[in-house]
Amino acid sequence: MLKILVGLSGGVDSAVAAYILKQAGYDVTCCFMRNWDSALNNDTLGNNTLGNDICPQEEDYNDAKAVADKLGLKLLRSDYIEEYWDNVFKNFIDEYQKGRTPNPDILCNKYIKFDYFLRFAKDNGFDRIATGHYFKALETEDGIRYFKAADLNKDQSYFLAQVDKAALDFCLFPLGDIDKGEVRKIAHELDLPIADKKDSTGICFIGERNFREFLKNYIPMKPGKIIDIDTLEVIGDHEGVYYYTIGQRKGFGVGGNRGPYFCVGKDVVKNELYLTSIQNEDYLYSDSALITDINWISSFNSKDIQCKFRYRQADNEVHIEKIDDNSAMLTYPQKIKSVTPGQQAVFYLNGELLGGGVIETVYRDGIDVNKWLYDRVNNGR
Repeated sequence: MLKILVGLSGGVDSAVAAYILKQAGYDVTCCFMRNWDSALNNDTLGNNTLGNDICPQEEDYNDAKAVADKLGLKLLRSDYIEEYWDNVFKNFIDEYQKGRTPNPDILCNKYIKFDYFLRFAKDNGFDRIATGHYFKALETEDGIRYFKAADLNKDQSYFLAQVDKAALDFCLFPLGDIDKGEVRKIAHELDLPIADKKDSTGICFIGERNFREFLKNYIPMKPGKIIDIDTLEVIGDHEGVYYYTIGQRKGFGVGGNRGPYFCVGKDVVKNELYLTSIQNEDYLYSDSALITDINWISSFNSKDIQCKFRYRQADNEVHIEKIDDNSAMLTYPQKIKSVTPGQQAVFYLNGELLGGGVIETVYRDGIDVNKWLYDRVNNGR
């Protein structure tokens, strides 16, 4: 009988995953990962310090313990606060300070759940780990290959694109073939205390926050000018360019005859934020992108594949040309909106996860889009 260590988060998905594996006859143990210490990191929830209130991770642990007790399973606890800070959170802050938009959930999977947690499982004699991800693994003649989950609305393959193939092969994904409604139904039938607990939508292991207020704990405010990229006029002041993302449509505190506005770029050196009228969405479109730090999961022959540049985005048809083992150029003549440096491009072929990498540079008509924006502002004044 295989010994399985399930990462039990305190949510409904991992709880039902543990139940499914137990029912399938595996020897199941659960483990709660502690990766963030709000007091240690001087964290705040919105404008209010946590003070003596119970922190979200302790609430999640209590929920995980209640689930494990209900299912008659042992619950371990492992601590990766330092590892999370060094491998995930520092990168998250560093990327924001460069004016880029990182995805900490992807790094959290790569370095914590499918690296340190996996090592913990191996060191303690487990044969596999398991998680509550909506993700499908299929045995084929060529080995295990990975696909989007049956529930495409909950599919989490995007967040697993940077995980090493060998690590994925050591994991079981019990929710690959069932949808969220069925998961909730099972939880209710078992009378699990978290059956109606809402899904987490915040930063991996940190939880939901007033995002701008949260960032202010780690990136000091530095007010600067907001510039209309069309008129080159200063139309207001911002709190700090790091707090804004490409394509953002509100939260600027500016109006006027040309508003509402959306963000098309930022210069972290000059501390300037670039906006344009919401009627000029053409600024957000690109036709090619350089992708670096690619993690390949599956081999493929076609150069015409699909790609997601954001989690909730529909698949985009792209042409891929590999530059070397870790980088490639994507072209998409139909043009795609808001492809943003620092975020992840994740590759698919008919639903199979091929891998993914970091969006390094975005182009339009062969010109670096960010450079074009900077040149327009600097040369137009």
